[in-house]
Amino acid sequence: MTTPLADELGELDAVAQADLVRRGEITPYELTTAAIERIEDLNPTLNAVITPLYDEALEAARSVPAGPLSGVPFLAKDLVVEIAGTPFSEGSRFVRGLVSQVDSELVRRWRRAGLVVLGKTNTPEFGMVPTCEPLAHGPTRNPWDPSRSTSGSSGGSAAAVAARMVPIAHGNDLGGSIRYPASACGLFGLKPTRARNPLGPEYGDAVSGWACEHALTRSVRDSATLLDATAGPALGDPYGLPLPAHPFAAEVGVDPGRLRIGYSARTANGRPAHPDCVAALDDAVALCASLGHDLVEAELPGLTPEVGTAIGTVFDAATAWIVEYWIRRLGRVPADDELEPLTRAYWDRGRQVSAAGYLLAVEDCQAFARVVAQWLTGIDVWLTPTLSMPPATIGDITSTPSDPLRAARVGGRTVAYAGVVANLTGNPAMSVPLYWNESGLPIGVHFLGRYADEATLFCLAAQLESARPWAHRHPATERLQAGR
Repeated sequence: MTTPLADELGELDAVAQADLVRRGEITPYELTTAAIERIEDLNPTLNAVITPLYDEALEAARSVPAGPLSGVPFLAKDLVVEIAGTPFSEGSRFVRGLVSQVDSELVRRWRRAGLVVLGKTNTPEFGMVPTCEPLAHGPTRNPWDPSRSTSGSSGGSAAAVAARMVPIAHGNDLGGSIRYPASACGLFGLKPTRARNPLGPEYGDAVSGWACEHALTRSVRDSATLLDATAGPALGDPYGLPLPAHPFAAEVGVDPGRLRIGYSARTANGRPAHPDCVAALDDAVALCASLGHDLVEAELPGLTPEVGTAIGTVFDAATAWIVEYWIRRLGRVPADDELEPLTRAYWDRGRQVSAAGYLLAVEDCQAFARVVAQWLTGIDVWLTPTLSMPPATIGDITSTPSDPLRAARVGGRTVAYAGVVANLTGNPAMSVPLYWNESGLPIGVHFLGRYADEATLFCLAAQLESARPWAHRHPATERLQAGR
């Protein structure tokens, strides 16, 4: 069991914890030990943290640089971003056992902000499915109902933040992987604009710019404060991006004005969404209207079957690139049992994609992005449910050797609102936790913003957070402790 102090600190967001440190009311070391207590108490049930880094964290907490989040305990997702001297696996038995040799640029920026990294969180193999159940590490369980999935791929981080292990944790997003688990776990999840955060030194252009790095948080201000601390290009980055007019944290609490909000309950494939997800949308539409915004039904244009085929081609090629990247880095090919069935199937398909075929698919996706950009000149943001079903049951989104594409089929049914659109276009997007169904499961709603306009999203999200607070809602810790 955790101490009362650890529980009390766990209820505070990152900005509040950092403020205690600044005022001298608590030390980074005390924050770190309290977070370790909470992780040790709940992780046996949730399996969110797969690589504890407690000794390193306690040492770092003795000498934390002054920054906007000084002393705040933090967890890094075990995908893409590397920390020198620590194990790295990307959820794969093929990579497991590797120890990183360098810090990613994002890690350096976390440290400059004053964050204390306590460990690494679980992720599906190479982040390829909307759940968090890798064979390498076992499933992460949803704190709201441990029989349910966290969605994915940032599922370990989402479970950790929802359960109050830490107030903020790293996530990355190539097709919805911050926003989907934010919805499933009742958190705020922002995917920034393409190139807002760096991917180096290991990567420059990850899958034609689809991949983005940021975090999952309980409060809007935590997300904005962290993005202020990490945003900006690194030397040699392939993309440029307009600087924000104001710090993102300064946008939190600013009146967004009267926004024109488009909305739709229609999924990308035209199949009906789960009634709970439609109810979450209806609730958000009513809330936004009550705040003075103009709500208009609007269908996303241009998402044709040809664009869908192009998205599939890019994902197939991306998986082949990931596996070939690790073959080159490790100096060997994976054994038969070192890749999961879905990954191997995608790898096989990806090797059939020609260079020309890949570039044609990228061009098709970029043409679609131009259509969306023009469409967004008529509305400020576009609102849909984040997921098309409530969190799935653990074990549902899995593949077998005899049916390797099963996880893709079943997982696709949960993400039929095509959060990947924001990755194709590079636009910022967010999942906001405004609704819980009758079973007590969170159902997020999704806002797609204009390119480089995180400011409007932060203003709107903070307004919604003020009108419909969610931070007081949290899973029953006693049930999680009893579930060991």
